Amino acid sequence: MTPANPHPLARTAGRTSRGLVLGVGLLLGFVVAAVTVGRVESIGLTRMAPARPVQSLALRVDDAADGAITLREAEHGDLVATVRPGEDNFIRATLRGFAQGRLRAGLPRDVPFRLTRFDDGSLRLDDALTGRSVDFGAFGPSNFAAFARLMPRDGAAR
Repeated sequence: MTPANPHPLARTAGRTSRGLVLGVGLLLGFVVAAVTVGRVESIGLTRMAPARPVQSLALRVDDAADGAITLREAEHGDLVATVRPGEDNFIRATLRGFAQGRLRAGLPRDVPFRLTRFDDGSLRLDDALTGRSVDFGAFGPSNFAAFARLMPRDGAAR
């Protein structure tokens, strides 16, 4: 037997109120409009000017017979550094990774890599042939310093 007057909550069970649906729709519409206006007008967005290169070094990497690698300034052939086996493993591993990328792609080894210091203090190694680049700020201060010491002291571009 069903009661003549069921409880008010029992009558609305399974149904959603129109007010709730309307409220959710209005809220979604407001959020979409606010995000659109914010994006179009750049409200609340922070933009940083791109870093400018202040120093650059074209590096040619050569293997020595004793297992060392020599790093030379590409244009004049001046010796920048010699990395002996067991030393400067971060430099060795980074340059080996770049060289293997060229080898896999069938690209020549004689095109120099470019080490660049930017006005914000960052340092990056680029390979123009493969498009690969490494920002050394992501690898900690000791690994950053390993490559930073390769840059010329006078600040002039090489």
